[in-house]
Amino acid sequence: MLCPPYDRCRPPCSTEEGREPLAGEAFHSAMTKSAKDSRPRRSAWSIWVVALLAVGTPAAAVELDRSPIDLVLSSTERWLFTANQTAGTVSVVDVAAGTVVQELPCGKHPAGLALSADDARLLVTTAHDGNLVVFAHQDGQLVESGRVFLGFEPEGIAITADGARAYVALSTAAEVAEVDLEALSVKSRIGVGHWPRHLALSADGTRLAVGTSGDQSISVIDTAAGKLLFQERFGGINTGHLTVSADNRHVYFPWMVYRQNVINPNNIRAGWVLGSRIARIKLDAAARREAFTLDPRGLAVSDPYGIDLTSDESHLVASAGGTHELLIYRLRDLVFQDHGGPGDHIDPVLLGHPEKFARVELGGRPLGLRISRDDQRVYVANYLLNAVQVVDLERQALVGTFPLGGPAEPSLARQGAALFYDGRRSLDQWYSCHSCHYEGGSNSVAMDTLNDGTDRTFKAVLPLFDVADTAPWTWHGWQTDLESAMHKSLTETMEGPEPTAADVTALLAFLAELPQPPNPYRDSTGALSAAALRGQQVFAGAQAGCATCHTGKYFTDGEVHDVGLGSSRDIYQGHNTPSLVGLYRKVRWLHDGRGKSLDDLLTGPHEPSRVAGAGQLTDAERADLIEYLKSL
Repeated sequence: MLCPPYDRCRPPCSTEEGREPLAGEAFHSAMTKSAKDSRPRRSAWSIWVVALLAVGTPAAAVELDRSPIDLVLSSTERWLFTANQTAGTVSVVDVAAGTVVQELPCGKHPAGLALSADDARLLVTTAHDGNLVVFAHQDGQLVESGRVFLGFEPEGIAITADGARAYVALSTAAEVAEVDLEALSVKSRIGVGHWPRHLALSADGTRLAVGTSGDQSISVIDTAAGKLLFQERFGGINTGHLTVSADNRHVYFPWMVYRQNVINPNNIRAGWVLGSRIARIKLDAAARREAFTLDPRGLAVSDPYGIDLTSDESHLVASAGGTHELLIYRLRDLVFQDHGGPGDHIDPVLLGHPEKFARVELGGRPLGLRISRDDQRVYVANYLLNAVQVVDLERQALVGTFPLGGPAEPSLARQGAALFYDGRRSLDQWYSCHSCHYEGGSNSVAMDTLNDGTDRTFKAVLPLFDVADTAPWTWHGWQTDLESAMHKSLTETMEGPEPTAADVTALLAFLAELPQPPNPYRDSTGALSAAALRGQQVFAGAQAGCATCHTGKYFTDGEVHDVGLGSSRDIYQGHNTPSLVGLYRKVRWLHDGRGKSLDDLLTGPHEPSRVAGAGQLTDAERADLIEYLKSL
């Protein structure tokens, strides 16, 4: 049985020109109002379908947040499709009416979306299922036509011009999968570097650019040869969407930079802690990236994500999820700098000239975006507002909203999500919690957050999954009150305004609901491989001694141990035993991030015989132990 179309709802919301920028404190009420005012009517069947996806029973008819993370337009621009992350669905929107006409379940945590040139196939990745889901499309109606299991948290997708193949970024495998869409099978896997999340294919199909944030780089694939052509490392973190120029010479993308300076008001305002950039690199051969800075003094831009070029390449448009806005640049006015650039603040030539640079307030968390073919409108997926927004490029104004559905009021955890993703909770809105803890996880750099009471003692960023159950906190384990830890992060690490007790409660509620991604190193039943089973015995044995400290459900004893890895600059002695759950997702290990691989870790500073073990491991034992660690 196919899911019937949704009931029609009212036409797009009226223009919101002239709206004042939202203050950080006002954002939550604005989000609530938008969710309430833009909520479409739902048929009983549609509510049942979404509830069934969420809890497995039609008895609990719960309206879920949609949280669109990406969108695509059909070639005629009659239809718009969204990937709804928290609902696990895809929606079809009638653009003229501004209404959802169909919503179908696709799987857990959809992350990427792509449409074939003939509009016949819609592809969706479901990161927490490990699938590439294929929908057949005709005249605004979708029917699932197949799935390809890929594992390893698939995210970004690119389809070849003939629609025969797709490239999919496997974010925790350091690979891109080439998928035959006719046979629904994997043709090849191409190593690209750590944390490939987003990608873009040149129009001629010869080059595939991949944002490899774990290596702080962009990787470029020669598609004819099916291999990595080069990797341009430029120190970027949190690389967003990518888009290729019409002449196939450059790929453009937003990113953030961490400058390794002490966190204090002067350094934050100077752009010496975290900053936002847009860059381009050449696709034909390795060359230094060219970039420009997004951040004005006193009112920075945080967490840039989506990007697109107008068809005539007169304008570049980007979304900034942390500062809730759309950024519009006239391309000819941008100065892209390579070595020695691009500086700490935006080029002053752009300021005060809206024809050169404009900021359009959107609220919520704007992410993926697409520009209409006539270059008149930008469609933006707004994660926190459960909606697609329409911006008039010429007027530089928000002119419409397509509601996707969601609760009438945001839950406590949803209010916490708004805090977590809000760059305006930091001094002059330079960065958010998310900027360091990407999607609640880790980052690819060691950072100095002052949590250990010293400066320039850099620490690897700890994931926030299961944080309430893994006390104490911080690498030295001195923090024993989680509410105080949240307060300290907001006011000292971020130098932001004093949070209310309600703010802290909401943020903790959000963290409590963060979904730990499923482990790709276990089979569908959760069983271990033969090598991992052998490694489990090594882990528990006296020779390795791992289980001496890494015990229980989260593989931590909650104690502080001195294993000889400290620094004379540390105020606190010893280190808190970190949880090993999700260890495979990291690219840095140990408190200071000095471990660059698990093998490096176990043959270097954390070699078992130096810590708690009774002797040396053989190469075979170490290999098995690594397989077990990756399965945790």
